[in-house]
Amino acid sequence: MYPTPPPAPQRDFISVTLSLGRSYDGSKSWRRRSCWRKWKQLSRLQRNVILFLLTFLMLCGLVSYIGVADQWRAVNGRSAEERKVRPADPPVLPAPQKADANPENFPGVLPQKPRRHFRRRPPNLQIRAPGKDSEDRRQDDTQRRDEAVGDARREENTQRTAVSWRGAVIEPQPGTELPSRKAEAPPKPSSQAPGIQNQAASPNERQRAVIDAFRHAWAGYRKFAWGHDELKPVSRSFSEWFGLGLTLIDALDTMWILGLRKEFEEARKWVSKKLRFQKDVDVNLFESTIRILGGLLSAYHLSGDDLFLKKAEDFGNRLMPAFQTPSKIPYSDVNIGTGAAHPPRWTSDSTVAEVTSIQLEFRELSRLTGSKKFQEAAEEVTRRVHSLSGKKDGLVPMFINTHSGLFTHMGVFTLGARADSYYEYLLKQWIQGGKKETQLVEDYLEAIEGIKRHLLRRSEPRKLTFVGELAHGRFSAKMDHLVCFLPGTLALGAHHGLPADHMELARALMDTCYQMNRQMETGLSPEIVHFNLYPQSDQKDVQVKVPSGGYSSISNVQDPLNPQPRDKMESFFLGETLKYLYLLFSDDPDLLSLDAYVFNTEAHPLPIWVPPRGA
Repeated sequence: MYPTPPPAPQRDFISVTLSLGRSYDGSKSWRRRSCWRKWKQLSRLQRNVILFLLTFLMLCGLVSYIGVADQWRAVNGRSAEERKVRPADPPVLPAPQKADANPENFPGVLPQKPRRHFRRRPPNLQIRAPGKDSEDRRQDDTQRRDEAVGDARREENTQRTAVSWRGAVIEPQPGTELPSRKAEAPPKPSSQAPGIQNQAASPNERQRAVIDAFRHAWAGYRKFAWGHDELKPVSRSFSEWFGLGLTLIDALDTMWILGLRKEFEEARKWVSKKLRFQKDVDVNLFESTIRILGGLLSAYHLSGDDLFLKKAEDFGNRLMPAFQTPSKIPYSDVNIGTGAAHPPRWTSDSTVAEVTSIQLEFRELSRLTGSKKFQEAAEEVTRRVHSLSGKKDGLVPMFINTHSGLFTHMGVFTLGARADSYYEYLLKQWIQGGKKETQLVEDYLEAIEGIKRHLLRRSEPRKLTFVGELAHGRFSAKMDHLVCFLPGTLALGAHHGLPADHMELARALMDTCYQMNRQMETGLSPEIVHFNLYPQSDQKDVQVKVPSGGYSSISNVQDPLNPQPRDKMESFFLGETLKYLYLLFSDDPDLLSLDAYVFNTEAHPLPIWVPPRGA
């Protein structure tokens, strides 16, 4: 049953045509006489209304000017203070080794076992609603955690600091103090990554199915799109975005993890012989960082092949002009051949998610190469966003201006597109750095509380927990499928010692994400859903708008007979989707352990920083 068609749209404007009644010779005197005559023809009421409106507009302009001037003075003041207190030479961090997962590092917080993820299944399965009332649980947990913190808090006589947030006490891992500024050449990692080098068990049935799916997709890419960005599986052709073999680079670490050495070596040969970055092409800073830079760094760590690190450093250098802005907030696009960087054609803004979701990769590139410029540029963005006004209990707007460095489009808060990975990278940078950088985890924990307070609701009739959006104080029951990153992020934080109720919320949200797939006829979730907030016997919890998904993205998730394929296989299907499926189906929890690796937002694993042996 399709939803009732929406009412006819209302126009956003009206048009008014004034007829002058005589020919117009373009002279200024004629215009003055005509305007004066028209003015005199108006009634006294009409003239008073026009004068009132003009006066009101002038007052509004004056108030706006005063507000903008105050903001500029505040920004200039903050910039001066930052120049005084910012260290001139941030350190380059030591080489990766296996992380310490000792629960004693987190007093008062018990380690959490990872929960299973729900996968899509056929329709007509029973929906399980959350159990006890969430508010009562939250109050009880808060009281228990507060008592635990009181027992665990102790005096510190070193530079190590502890973070306390709603009962969670987190301390930096022992021995992870930042080293001096002087950069040393990092030791070359082993030829294979921890957790997979001694993998003796053969893949199980589900993992073999993932390998078969990868080979099927790879065969199509190899035959019809080799060396190009994306495969068009329906028309058996290819499409270009950056012209840099995007699918191939995105899939390098997946092939290594799946044990597809023949395919990996063939792709490595292409990277060695064909991948050249000296070309006149614009790339999106965020997308190219998470896919290309992240893919090359991950391939280097897993294989130990210096080729990938050299390519990563070359590419990282070509991205650096994007940071040359008045505010140090990077432009969205940069030409990797000419070095010219610019914002999108339609605005001078960058999206908050894009400028705050490149730090894992740039920090790791500095650590490996010894060149601190990559880390400094990325972390300057983090510091500036941290200090900005315009947040709401840790929630950030979606846009930031590259000239002023200020948030724009204020009052709109979402965990969907343009804001999502900001929250993800707060947590993951803290984990990557050995849980030392307390500002990051404080911002993350504050944001989670902001989500609970302003964006969390339960649908009808089955009480599904979901995350909506807030626009100028008005709640919208709209949830992007992208928000399904949140349950995994919450579970990751709980695994690393953050509050236990984060895992409870993760389970409830994951059930909702499962239902977003289950309640569609095709078993595939749409891009955006609207949840029903009011009990109605003939309404589902999930209501569709615009959908996509699958080997080829599709246009209609409600019609299994005619889903309307879009003839596009995204590079992340091989680089992200199949990789996560393979790891989730693994019987070995130490295969790419979450205590040794942190995944970037494109599912490329990067090592967690720990001190070198003997330090």
